Amino acid sequence: MNMIFFIGQVVGIVSISAFLLFLFAKLVSRHRSSHVQDGQGYAVLITGCDSGFGHQLAQCLDRIGFVVFAGCLYPQGAGAQSLARQSSSNLKILKLDVTSDEEVQQARKTVQEDLPEKGLWAVVNNAGISDWAEIEWSTIEDFHHMVDINLFGSIRTTIAFLPLVRAAKGRMIYTSSIFSFFNCLNMGAYSVSKRGLEAFADCLRVEMASFGVKVSIIQPGNFGQATNILKMKTSLDVWEKLDDERKQAFNQQYIELAIEYFTSTCRAGFKNADLVIGAMVHAITSTRPKYRYLLVSAMDRVFFQLFPFLPTALTDAVFSLSSMYATRKEMLYAK
Repeated sequence: MNMIFFIGQVVGIVSISAFLLFLFAKLVSRHRSSHVQDGQGYAVLITGCDSGFGHQLAQCLDRIGFVVFAGCLYPQGAGAQSLARQSSSNLKILKLDVTSDEEVQQARKTVQEDLPEKGLWAVVNNAGISDWAEIEWSTIEDFHHMVDINLFGSIRTTIAFLPLVRAAKGRMIYTSSIFSFFNCLNMGAYSVSKRGLEAFADCLRVEMASFGVKVSIIQPGNFGQATNILKMKTSLDVWEKLDDERKQAFNQQYIELAIEYFTSTCRAGFKNADLVIGAMVHAITSTRPKYRYLLVSAMDRVFFQLFPFLPTALTDAVFSLSSMYATRKEMLYAK
């Protein structure tokens, strides 16, 4: 019996020691990972720079010395031209529609021919759109359009530029959202696109670890006002898309109420994008970038950190606490 107890102790000590050595090795590995203190000699490609996060990040990285390839859907548009005027000669406006194979391949050719000596350090997959509507207010085309930009656009860009980032042992960054895991009213199509994006980024992170490439996911909360990404619509815009059967279920009064609620919620969000830009810069330049950057208010942080681990019955029940959800249930089928 004593011998068995002794062997058990030895096995336990060896197991714990092996686990601690593994953790120590991982920490040392992360400390030794490639990083940049500033951007001198490195390039970064950012998609979606016409406005919003991409526009502001491009300006920020330009100021700290990176060569910035700013992908813009409309290179001659006001956003791209403003970016060019306010930046140094190290920032280059690049025509880039992430839904176009031809434009992505042309962008890669342009970037590869004009890389600084240390290569392409990071790609920030930021191009995206947002829209809101209940699922039955949407068409298959609405879902297809959302996924083509937010998900397949990032995949298309990643496949094209990954060899260049891998050569530099750099970074791949993905702009996702809290709606990748927080399911709620009105965000069905957007959630589908962002949940798929995170699945892709998670798989890529595991694959790229062997090459020394770091993958980070940015999860902004309510930054609608800071980016103007959200599409404003009237009740008539929604109503005219519905067929007679759905008009009976979702009456116009409810749609008007839903729009008012959604608009007021957006107005309560962050007024500027500093928190997101700071997280993106950290993911690009830090020795130890995070796998995920959850960017919500201090008041909401605990809730959103716990939400993915809660039972489905409990997460669904959260909505019953909302006055809007209760009102919705009462108004459905109302004349």
